[in-house]
Amino acid sequence: MKIIAQGAEAILIRKGNSLIKDRIKKGYRHKNLDLMLRKRRTKRESRLLEKTSKMVDVPKIKKTSEFQIEMEFLSGKKLSEWLDKLPKTEAFRICKEIGKNLAILHKNNIIHGDLTTSNMILRNRKVYFIDFGLGFHSARVEDKAVDLYLLAQALKSKHFKSWQNYLKEVIKTYRKGNENVLKQLKKVETRGRYKSKNGTN
Repeated sequence: MKIIAQGAEAILIRKGNSLIKDRIKKGYRHKNLDLMLRKRRTKRESRLLEKTSKMVDVPKIKKTSEFQIEMEFLSGKKLSEWLDKLPKTEAFRICKEIGKNLAILHKNNIIHGDLTTSNMILRNRKVYFIDFGLGFHSARVEDKAVDLYLLAQALKSKHFKSWQNYLKEVIKTYRKGNENVLKQLKKVETRGRYKSKNGTN
């Protein structure tokens, strides 16, 4: 076994063809509260992955315990490191796939919560969404618009030279049946610009 990443909430451990996400203890939290939160978040993420796996490409779950999720290890490339290196036609095709898959999630009221190209794996020309640790269920148009807004901000931050073109391709396949979300997105963008202008973001 080998630790391959450690974040604020969990450690990622490689074990053969498996990836184990282990939610770590938080010493600053009361013991009972910590146990409850870790159990609840592990269970929620596991359920989201199970549900999402029937709709779009995500890691398949092998087993779940109170604080751990064991899933398949995806041996592809992190999209954040490769999108800008690809030919434009291929990069745009991938962005269309992202938009299509996000539309499917939102149609089923699943919010990813942290959809960046760092949380996408490119494998055999397919895009896999990973890390649903901040994900949740919601039918609210606002939550879906914020999900899309965070993706736009991530593209702008990581792929500055091409982000606008990438986002256009995402929107092309996301748009159908989601005009209300795109309308709300404009309001979210306006709020985002206002916060940045006033130094509160």
